[in-house]
Amino acid sequence: MVVRSDWTQSQVQALFDLPFYALFDQARSLHKTFFPNQDVQLATLLSIKTGGCPEDCGYCPQSAHHKQVALKSDPLMDVATVRQAAQAAKAKGASRFCMGAAWRSPNTHTEKGQAQFNAVLDMIREVKALGMEACVTLGMLTPEQALALKEAGLDAYNHNIDTSPEYYDKIITTRAFKDRLETLDHVRDAGLSVCCGGIIGMGEQISDRAAMIAVLGGMTPHPESVPINALVPVEGTPLGHQKTVDPMDIVRTIAVARVVMPTSRIRLSAGRESMSQETQVLCLLVGANSFFYGDTLLTAPNQAEEKDRALLAMMGLPVKGALSEAADEVCHA
Repeated sequence: MVVRSDWTQSQVQALFDLPFYALFDQARSLHKTFFPNQDVQLATLLSIKTGGCPEDCGYCPQSAHHKQVALKSDPLMDVATVRQAAQAAKAKGASRFCMGAAWRSPNTHTEKGQAQFNAVLDMIREVKALGMEACVTLGMLTPEQALALKEAGLDAYNHNIDTSPEYYDKIITTRAFKDRLETLDHVRDAGLSVCCGGIIGMGEQISDRAAMIAVLGGMTPHPESVPINALVPVEGTPLGHQKTVDPMDIVRTIAVARVVMPTSRIRLSAGRESMSQETQVLCLLVGANSFFYGDTLLTAPNQAEEKDRALLAMMGLPVKGALSEAADEVCHA
């Protein structure tokens, strides 16, 4: 079966327009073909530097532009604290540890900024020493920074495109869509895996969701990891008034992403805390095969770990790369 990288927006739109049962059948078939074990990867996400970001992303409570958001800013964590968090995540069954810093980009032009970047490199080494996959999201990168991350042992870099090229400037004005793509090029050129997805429920049209997935599906190769987020409206942000996205919208978006990118890990990401068990079951059936595991996603609430264990136990799904005891607990609790 050929994996395509020539998807057009109209072709992706046609998938969104399918009757749900027809889309379900396509997505489910591809999911079983490319992931016959039907395993689910558990990833834990830690905010290693919180708040004060100079970008103006309309959805993000960490932006310094959104003065009405009640969020405490915290400086970069020390390496020992991050190591302890990674150890705890591994003990609970996570095989991927993701670290996010609220930066526009690492400022390696100053002594302080270089010292902070060096600390992140040490964090990556500590995570790798535990036998876990390491992923970071630090904003825009230069080619030299991407190479330094790779040399430290980083597996994957997260840099979401968020939405369609056409809708992007309705959400973010402090950088352009092409800036996102440029960083992704640097990440790929450095030999890192790409983690790149987007957010639905920000006031965009279905055509914007189709355009976003067409951009992702047009990458060669496709991103190895594709987070699909449902907006978590935060009071005080420009998008704080948005209604919670319809559950079937997230299911349909994941199904389309699976059809377009059959070899990628599709990550059911932000918004799970407000989703029913039935919605999450549908997401897993149509192609989601990873989710973030833990009580917090950067600054947003996440589904409780015991609910995740119960969900995976009910579906009988294996866990990718977990410790044997933790995996057994997750699958058979």
